[in-house]
Amino acid sequence: MDRAQKQESIETLKGVFADAGAVVVTHNLGLTVAEMTDLRLRLRKEGAALKVVKNTLAQKALDGSIGEAGDALFTGPVAIAYASDPVTAAKVTSEFAKGNDKFSIVGGFMGTEVLDQKGVAALATLPSLDQLRGKIIGLLQAPATKVAGVLQAPAGQLARVMGAYAAKDAA
Repeated sequence: MDRAQKQESIETLKGVFADAGAVVVTHNLGLTVAEMTDLRLRLRKEGAALKVVKNTLAQKALDGSIGEAGDALFTGPVAIAYASDPVTAAKVTSEFAKGNDKFSIVGGFMGTEVLDQKGVAALATLPSLDQLRGKIIGLLQAPATKVAGVLQAPAGQLARVMGAYAAKDAA
């Protein structure tokens, strides 16, 4: 890789780190091409991505913004998983790590906050942004449904009383 390609890679990584809700740093020593492809497909399906990075380029892209603890994440064969939603990459990588011994989560970061393995695992247990939106919409619609039901009940009772009187008069 020549100097221009390295600079382009650093700029690309800076953009990834700036746009990502959270970045999960993983070790992938010994994974086959098929396993990496499977992980990439799972991530892509959820709107996330996986990128194998050179440690020195990632550290230069971070430029010390997350401190020494963040720079310490980048040792060994590293790949980063990232998505705009902070939870997505953590969920998919945690699920994949459970089923594959060669793949492990080192840590991660959200903005300037460095996460260890437990932090990433805790992030993976949170509901995704779409799930939260669904819950909020459900909570907002529930009172409206109940109000409509309460408002319709007296009208229904009035209609039944009128129907009873009409049936009585007809008899």
